[in-house]
Amino acid sequence: MSVADSTTLRIERTFDAPPEEVFDAWTDPEVLKRWWAADPRGRTPVADVDLRVGGGYRLTMEDRDGRGAHTVRGEYREVLRPERLVYTWAWEQDDGSSGHESTVTVTFHRDGERTTVVLEHTGLPDADARERHGAGWSGCLENLRRRVLPGQTTSTQ
Repeated sequence: MSVADSTTLRIERTFDAPPEEVFDAWTDPEVLKRWWAADPRGRTPVADVDLRVGGGYRLTMEDRDGRGAHTVRGEYREVLRPERLVYTWAWEQDDGSSGHESTVTVTFHRDGERTTVVLEHTGLPDADARERHGAGWSGCLENLRRRVLPGQTTSTQ
């Protein structure tokens, strides 16, 4: 694995829903609160979204017991409904500052009435961060399938 590969994560999932519905699940604050958590029993008490280029977002996931909270925030760089989202990604630190900034690109590919989501998370600090984010994104996407868009059909990483 090259250094570039160790800092890039790519995950693909196919959902039995049209791209408009999947895109909206990714960007509507009320729908995000239903699925954006890495833990299967986790919850999302905060989902603030200003969906426009230059607009920001802030999402907080809580562990199943409500003891651990993790907040990420960033800025939308590209918003093209229902095909593509590009945004920065930085975990919020205890003092309110942003941690390491990386970039998330999500593309929504139509396949009839199904949608294949390709998520690329680039600029992660190292292979360990890539593995942690891979586990987190996989958990979130599983919650999206279970809680919002039943019928996931394929999965690759």
